[in-house]
Amino acid sequence: MGRLSGGLCIIVALMFVSAPASDEYADKNILISANEAVKLIGNPKVKFVSGDSEDIYRMGHIKGSVEMYAHHLHYADIMGKMSCVPLFRCIDDAGSYIGSKGIDNDTMVIAYDDYKGSNASGVYFFFKSYGHKNIKILNGGRAAVMAVDPAQKIYDTVYAKYKAESRRNREAKKRLLEARQGKISLSNAEKAELNAVIRESRAKQKKIKRRLNQAEKSLLVVKGEEHVQPKKYQIDKNSIDYSYIAGKEEIKIAMKDILKNGKNSKYMIIDTRSMDEIIGERKMDNVARGGHIPGSMFLEWKQVSDAENRLSFKKADELKKVFAHFNVLPDKTIYAYCQVGAGRSTEVAAALKLLGYKNAKVYTGSWDEWGNDMNLPIKR
Repeated sequence: MGRLSGGLCIIVALMFVSAPASDEYADKNILISANEAVKLIGNPKVKFVSGDSEDIYRMGHIKGSVEMYAHHLHYADIMGKMSCVPLFRCIDDAGSYIGSKGIDNDTMVIAYDDYKGSNASGVYFFFKSYGHKNIKILNGGRAAVMAVDPAQKIYDTVYAKYKAESRRNREAKKRLLEARQGKISLSNAEKAELNAVIRESRAKQKKIKRRLNQAEKSLLVVKGEEHVQPKKYQIDKNSIDYSYIAGKEEIKIAMKDILKNGKNSKYMIIDTRSMDEIIGERKMDNVARGGHIPGSMFLEWKQVSDAENRLSFKKADELKKVFAHFNVLPDKTIYAYCQVGAGRSTEVAAALKLLGYKNAKVYTGSWDEWGNDMNLPIKR
């Protein structure tokens, strides 16, 4: 009996070892963790690409990375007209743009943003649609890298001391100023003591500042401008992956089918924007109309991003619950859209890809195109 019991224990243990963890994604090739990513910083065959705006990039970016703002990846004129639908940009333009960022066809690209994932996912879909194979999303983005960077911990500790000393200096100066203005009364001894505090604080600040500058040199996330050596990037039109992107003609077909067949339609259109945009109360300046595509379903992108844990995506089980709640089924062809087709919509589409949904696409024109086309129907 003891031998049988021991054998059963071994079998049960093996079952637990071999069973996939509940938070594992079906597609494990999309994300890269911060712990793995930091090993690749400085590797000449790897390029980190920030999907955030140029201003955010200047304030803090992964060392050696370049900026490709997700909202500018979709290229359209002022009326939302795209030249090479459903591509984000025409092939020659896209190739030149990618090459200008120091990326060639053999470069491993790691897309990131602050941590939310929306802008990083825009970069990811942009590259995937042009057939670039070696690309990943940094889960947790810049914040995750800072969290695992030992130099960042040292810098933050020293910076906290610098701020505390600066505050001490300001408070002493404030009391002396108030005394000169007659707001408070101070004895000569008290004034002398405050002046001594100021002198001591200044000396400490200079010393701490030197330590701060030294610590800053080792940081993995730095401030400043982009520095890049352009390379040649060639896009093969036969390698374009249309399983990631869709144009308005595809969306029109899906819309008509949804309006005709309802829940029995083989299509689903997801509006990933905020509710005030969806109902038409908020309208972007360059779009003629507010509202949403008829037949679309509303699932705001924030429901798949993990803001609580500062990660780009919720765990697999949590994502499954979100999509189950909205009845987003893997047997349907699913189109996600937002304002410009690279950002909020790609966040939801990427979450679906993580779970193994094969037919999840982003409508590259999104509301920028649809809302400006007076021949297309809208709902509010």
